[in-house]
Amino acid sequence: MRLTPPELARSALEAAPDAMLIVDASGLVRFVNRQVFALFGYAREEIVGRPIETLLPERFRIRHLQHRADYRAHMRARPMGQNLELYGLRRDSSEFPVEISLSPVVDGGETLVVAAIRDVSDRQRIQKELIAARAVAEEARELADLARESADRANQGKSRFLATASHDLRQPLQALALLNGTLRRTVHDPLLTEALSQQEKAIGAMSRLLNALLDISKLESGAIKPEIIDFSLARICEEIRREFSSVAAGKGLTLETNPANVWVRSDPALVEQVVRNLVSNAVKYTRSGTVALRCMPLGETAVRLDVCDTGIGIPADQLTLIYDEFYQVGVGANTSRDGYGLGLSIVKRIIQLLGLRIDVSSQVGSGSTFSLLLPAAGPQATVAGTQSEENSGGAVPQASGGRPSVMLVEDDPSVRDATRMLLRVEGYQVIPVGSAEEALAAVKGGARLDLLMTDYHLGPNQTGIQVISALRERLGPQLKAILVTGDTSSAIRGLAPDPQLRILSKPIRAETLLTLMREFLTGEDPA
Repeated sequence: MRLTPPELARSALEAAPDAMLIVDASGLVRFVNRQVFALFGYAREEIVGRPIETLLPERFRIRHLQHRADYRAHMRARPMGQNLELYGLRRDSSEFPVEISLSPVVDGGETLVVAAIRDVSDRQRIQKELIAARAVAEEARELADLARESADRANQGKSRFLATASHDLRQPLQALALLNGTLRRTVHDPLLTEALSQQEKAIGAMSRLLNALLDISKLESGAIKPEIIDFSLARICEEIRREFSSVAAGKGLTLETNPANVWVRSDPALVEQVVRNLVSNAVKYTRSGTVALRCMPLGETAVRLDVCDTGIGIPADQLTLIYDEFYQVGVGANTSRDGYGLGLSIVKRIIQLLGLRIDVSSQVGSGSTFSLLLPAAGPQATVAGTQSEENSGGAVPQASGGRPSVMLVEDDPSVRDATRMLLRVEGYQVIPVGSAEEALAAVKGGARLDLLMTDYHLGPNQTGIQVISALRERLGPQLKAILVTGDTSSAIRGLAPDPQLRILSKPIRAETLLTLMREFLTGEDPA
């Protein structure tokens, strides 16, 4: 049956989702829909005929009378109490926030007001929760900013400490090592010679421990940032061969390297440190037989570098422990140690820093193989790098006639004096200076120079790199230079290849320094 218009209007009001009331000119409720009971708790018969103020908290009722009069003077559809907080009063006397929309209607010449009332408790609760959440998020962001600033300051402090420690802690050891080398060349008494030999071993042990601890500290502090480039493993293999061939031969071992020109993409200095530590361990734990360093491409995307030995091997139950600090296979806590068990711990940290993978297989009594998996370089980089290496070669100029003249640039007087004494005992002419200014003044005065040896850190805002550049600008690009440093920062590791430059890390053994100088000046093969 079709509804009449009045019946349709009433049905629409009853079905409305909001509480709907119709109020006459005197403020009495003439109609309510069923949502009024759900919202206010009043039955229809309990509210119809009563003043609309019944549904308001008592503190608003007198004021509402004036608002009602004002509205009837300017009747139009609009929200009630814009920018005000409105509240309704339930039958149980509880209050709740509401939104009210007003709209005038005419019924038989009488103007009535339709009020649509909506409970906004949930909306206000959500808004308050959002405001609170924003406040918490803002506070968390501020705390995170403070924590980040604090962490940055701490990391900067660590970096400054490690840079200072790398230089200042190594300086006394450097002086001791060079003085030891000088005395061993001037003392001939067997008892004193033996004492100096033992001193040299102690200085070497202190140097290795200091280097390992500083390496671990730098890796843990984040002071070392990888510089990923394409490079050839052949160069690293050759450096390792030169460094360990005499050590291996001294133990009666054969050191094999694979000279294949295999190119990879990673940080060359850090990869070289990993390989050096692995080969050092292999030589240390191999009593007879062979230590081999091999490179093998795995398709076009990866390269495997193996360090194999015929040493004592590692028991299966100890393979998970070998990367722990101060752990050594088969060495008890209170027994004599050959090394400190830090090499593989450093390897593990570097591998994690570079995002590489290392595997180990071992058999007790037969030896071990450590396999480092590296990403392969692209073919274009390989070709370009090979051409660059070929173009950078050439004959190394010979030292000038007579005793070779060496300029020594070192701002630490104790290290400068120790180095000067060692070089003079060995037969070199030495020009010792403490700064770049003194070095330039010496060459302007006509000093003959076969070799420049300079420390990297030379006081505030001055480095050995600047000294080398300044002297080469005056004397020519073929000036041979040795850069001595305890710094492992990117400034050192990022230096471009230079056939006329050698870099030595402190502390340096006297024999190592003198051997390098002789080979560098004469162009002899270090092997």
